[in-house]
Amino acid sequence: MKISVLAESGDNRVALVPKVAEKLSKLGVEISLESGAGDSAGLADSSYGDAVSIATRSACLSGQDMVISIHPLSDEEMDQVDNGTVMISEFKPFFDKEVAAKIKGKGLQAISMDMIPRTTLAQSMDVLSSMASIAGYRAALLGASHLTRYFPMMITAAGSIKPGKVLVLGAGVAGLQAIATAKRLGAQVEAFDTRSAAKQEVESLGARFVEVEGAKEDTGAGGYAVEQDEDFIKRQREEVQNRAMGADVIITTAQVRGRKAPILVPASTVEKMKPGSVIIDLAASTGGNCELTEDASTVVKHGVTIIGDSNLAAGMPEDASTLYANNLFNFLKLIVKEGALDLNFEDEIVQSAYITH
Repeated sequence: MKISVLAESGDNRVALVPKVAEKLSKLGVEISLESGAGDSAGLADSSYGDAVSIATRSACLSGQDMVISIHPLSDEEMDQVDNGTVMISEFKPFFDKEVAAKIKGKGLQAISMDMIPRTTLAQSMDVLSSMASIAGYRAALLGASHLTRYFPMMITAAGSIKPGKVLVLGAGVAGLQAIATAKRLGAQVEAFDTRSAAKQEVESLGARFVEVEGAKEDTGAGGYAVEQDEDFIKRQREEVQNRAMGADVIITTAQVRGRKAPILVPASTVEKMKPGSVIIDLAASTGGNCELTEDASTVVKHGVTIIGDSNLAAGMPEDASTLYANNLFNFLKLIVKEGALDLNFEDEIVQSAYITH
């Protein structure tokens, strides 16, 4: 079985790292790596050793049984892939209902890593959680670096400085990592989540949990928020606005799978925030939790710096690539047996990830 791994365009990560390439080759597969694919993550071609063959992009696209990339190929490049080839990527089919039909129309098969169920059994394959953890960590660091004030309390000969206040909206994987990092940096942290189960996790990290009663919950939502009714949304916005007015940094992480991200910080709230405050919006790619967020941009509105970035993990490419590659390998162990593809559609993980049924 021939597997190729491509370089990413506009992303410093790579889907395969040397240690994982060595383990993957022991599954009885031949691996081709696009030349320079790992350069931006600090992984030179030579670091992969004999585990892979270094090849051109065109060679990695054709003559392969499986083509792996983090971001999907363009339509033009999909046309260069042989019929029947399995493509592994993050196709985000929840946000593009035509994606599976388009891929099938080109005679290809597709496995979407972002469709792996977020269950205990699939935890070692969960790229969404791996990348969210890095994003939450970096969000707290970005907040601290852009803020015009300190995070920790400082007592100096020149006077005392009050600790910064951080409000985290959404206590999933990214939110919890943001809470933990902000606390380690010395900030006072509050967190909000519609799931009551998040309260214990938030408080275990030393943060204060902000409760708004009456939220709908769904334990099967896989770590995503659940769409709420108008009455709850109104009360939620009022509470968030009250907290936001006193916050120095707001980190928003709330997404509803398959839908536009809920607006948690409307423009009217931003207007009432302190000048010099910062908002880091991790839901920017799905519309943003802040009404004034611009995806993949940093803007200043009403004296508040708003950073819209749903791909913060790419800014830490070496570790992000390592985690991604480990998730990928754990999934491939499930579907590659003795050097051949073995898709068991009775397996929940395979069934969920294989999007071209």
